[in-house]
Amino acid sequence: MNLRARFLIVLLLLFVFPSQAQVLSPLAPEKVGLSKERLDRIRPAMEKHIADNKLSGGVGLIARRGKIAYFETYGMADKEAGKPMQKDSIFRMYSMTKAVTGVAVMILYEEGRFTLADPVSRFLPEFENMKVAVEKTDPTTGKPVLSHTVPAEHPITILDLMRHASGLNYAGPHDEKGDLIYQKIGLNPAGGADYPLAEFIKKLAGAPLVHQPGTVWDYGYSIDVLARLVEVVSGQPIDRFFSERIFKPLKMEDTAYYVPEPKWGRLVVMYGLNKDGTINRMPAMVLDAAKKKPALLFGGSGLFSTAMDYVRFVQMLLNGGELDGARILSPKTVDLMRADVLGDLPKAGGLLPPGMGFGLTFAVDRGPAQTATIFSKGEYYWGGAAGTSFFIDPQEQMVAVLMIQTLGDLGKGAQFKQLVYQAIVEEEKKPDGRP
Repeated sequence: MNLRARFLIVLLLLFVFPSQAQVLSPLAPEKVGLSKERLDRIRPAMEKHIADNKLSGGVGLIARRGKIAYFETYGMADKEAGKPMQKDSIFRMYSMTKAVTGVAVMILYEEGRFTLADPVSRFLPEFENMKVAVEKTDPTTGKPVLSHTVPAEHPITILDLMRHASGLNYAGPHDEKGDLIYQKIGLNPAGGADYPLAEFIKKLAGAPLVHQPGTVWDYGYSIDVLARLVEVVSGQPIDRFFSERIFKPLKMEDTAYYVPEPKWGRLVVMYGLNKDGTINRMPAMVLDAAKKKPALLFGGSGLFSTAMDYVRFVQMLLNGGELDGARILSPKTVDLMRADVLGDLPKAGGLLPPGMGFGLTFAVDRGPAQTATIFSKGEYYWGGAAGTSFFIDPQEQMVAVLMIQTLGDLGKGAQFKQLVYQAIVEEEKKPDGRP
């Protein structure tokens, strides 16, 4: 076969079998079963929030069947400076860091380093012989106070941490005077901490648990303990492990624990909420904290990212652990991560909505009959404290990311998700042909 013939065959193969590099390329919504007319309902909803001074701006990105069907910006990255939002704007991800830590843990799980039933104290001995706080109500003040502690009935397992059933939360227990112990031992520092994750975890393990391990879903520092587990088992700092094992293979070039100076112009200003729901610009100290690497790298928060970077991460999960030829996890591992392993455990704190289960760092939808929503059974999701959110829907072969930057604003992500689902006009078919 001559050279010209070989060249023609290669061209033919490229047209007939498109390369994996075409994953997440743009495609008209109708080509992937979404209605453009219905997707166009998203913009006026976001622009109304902007007009009412309840949002500065945002970025919305939707991909279905491996193609980007919607990628839009709204409003301003810095409303006071009149700086428009860009598609590559960089946002503070807060708790959307947790999913990345969950993937990191499962990378090591796949290497046989541990099982999910293993006590975390096997690797972090500071969690041996944990105590659990027993509280009572002070009859004079009505405040909860520490009555006494009891031994933990079983060790905290890695599974307990992955599903937020470790006995840890963000507030922590009270002491005999009704003060929060975490505050007294230097956790939750207002100005940030000048010590590393290893020291933070030792401080955390020095306080009593708020529940017996494995008995209650309660959102908190569990994922930070997992980040320290990754460091100990891998021998790498958590940021290096993220970079080498997740971000570089997935080409997530703008995701890190801080924003380097050449990218400062793309960093979105953060806003806070007033009592009436309007927004106010956060102090310069808060904004400038993004510009240098912190000493304390949490596993449950702290990353910065863009809409495109994060959609590559969630598309990898939708694909069963692979994107553009880079395999991060096996399909069986992803299936485990998105399985509802919460069972009938009670839920504390009110953060997990009724009808929702929980997998390994993700909330898992138990279906419309339980949640009274139009979302698919088995879709899984989470969000961040500044309003960022994502969801992954295996049934509809769809992922979506909303990036906003208002601390404490969790409602707009739910509205965005609702508007995404109502735009589906062609449902995916199950193997037996049913929708």
